[in-house]
Amino acid sequence: MRRRKNIASLLFSLLLILALAWPAYFWTKDNVANLTKWHNSKLSPIIMIPGSSATENRFDSLVSLINKQSFKKHSLLKVKVWNSGKITYQGKINPKDNEPFIVVGFENNHDGYDNILKQAKMFNKAFTALTNRYDFNNFKGIGHSNGGLVYTAFLEKYFNEDDAQIKKLMTIGSPFNFAEKSTANKTQMLASFIKNKVNLPSNLIVYSVAGTQNYESDGLVPLDSVEAGKYVYQNQVKSFTEITVTGVDAQHSSLPQNKQIVSLITEYILDKHTLDGKGKLNPGPNQSDNRN
Repeated sequence: MRRRKNIASLLFSLLLILALAWPAYFWTKDNVANLTKWHNSKLSPIIMIPGSSATENRFDSLVSLINKQSFKKHSLLKVKVWNSGKITYQGKINPKDNEPFIVVGFENNHDGYDNILKQAKMFNKAFTALTNRYDFNNFKGIGHSNGGLVYTAFLEKYFNEDDAQIKKLMTIGSPFNFAEKSTANKTQMLASFIKNKVNLPSNLIVYSVAGTQNYESDGLVPLDSVEAGKYVYQNQVKSFTEITVTGVDAQHSSLPQNKQIVSLITEYILDKHTLDGKGKLNPGPNQSDNRN
């Protein structure tokens, strides 16, 4: 009899524990979901696109340099869009990081206008996947070299502000007129960008950064080709600023690691400026800043 009472008491205790644990499980699950939703609503990622022949690893040094001088460390998520349409992810966004870096690279990373249009379409696919996955409502963009051209094609052909608002865009050494040294000879791409510029978001803030070794080019892209971006963005977006970087690491392929450009990103793209212990970081001495 006593044994039966002990068994009954044990069963009652187990049922009581289950009765208490069951709603607690769902409360915890819902609470985690709500916290995730709350975090994602505050997300404002910096989404970066590398240039031709570069991969999703292109900005590793840039992110590392920013994190070295930042009080708050930024996550790095790398996304690759394959020609098959498959999207793969490497890295993660830390739970407390509201301003992570996301790099989108492509299996098809070749040069040429046709490939830039293909990459813009691939980027749109990745962007849709990212907004569905992380549910952010605003972001900032950075494109190096052809990455700035991919961004431009994306904004003109695919972007919908109802999905997420782009607050700022920085193009770095982007050849809006390819290798042409004079805008009197407009390439098909530049002419198309100018024709479709009415589709650009009117509240966008754009910074176009050029590197120069000899005041004519960055060793690969003519300065006039970078400056041709004004025909696309000027008087079409909220503000357009041209910035020229000279001196050390102003060569085209070195621009993403250029310390002046790192400071520019910290100053103009990040929501919260990084301080160097002496105050706000300045753009640097060897730059000309032309605001339009």
